[in-house]
Amino acid sequence: MSEAVEVYLRLKALFGGSVSGSRSARPQRGRRNADAAQSAPFGSGRDPRGLGTVIDSLSNELGWTSPLAQSELLISWSDVVGIETAAHSTPAGITDGVLTVRCDSTGWATQLRLMRTQILSHIASRYPEANIDSIRFQGPDVPSWKKGPRSIPGRGPRDTYG
Repeated sequence: MSEAVEVYLRLKALFGGSVSGSRSARPQRGRRNADAAQSAPFGSGRDPRGLGTVIDSLSNELGWTSPLAQSELLISWSDVVGIETAAHSTPAGITDGVLTVRCDSTGWATQLRLMRTQILSHIASRYPEANIDSIRFQGPDVPSWKKGPRSIPGRGPRDTYG
């Protein structure tokens, strides 16, 4: 008897009398009963759910609700403050619960500072997951004497005055 035939007979004795080409034809005795209880077609937790529900539960599970609400707030800034105000102000970012808004002029920054409580209450009601605690309004940036490749320590160009 050849070595291949001996191996074949040994495997036939180990795995049962019939040898078939596919694994699916072989009965799986113990595993089939355990899987049948879990994968019942109409069992609990098997109802189809909408994609929005699945994405909401995934974002809650992974802790993405606050960053998603913050980005939605930045995108819909014109809906929060109005079209005219949004034309003169731009949200720059959110850091540690503080929304930073850049304004076209100091007049617009001052006006929006006066409206701070109204804007905060509107944000809190519309985007509660964003966790915005306060708003910082900035006017336009002014040139600085302390920046640039030729800046030197000291008072700068004003040291020769008077």
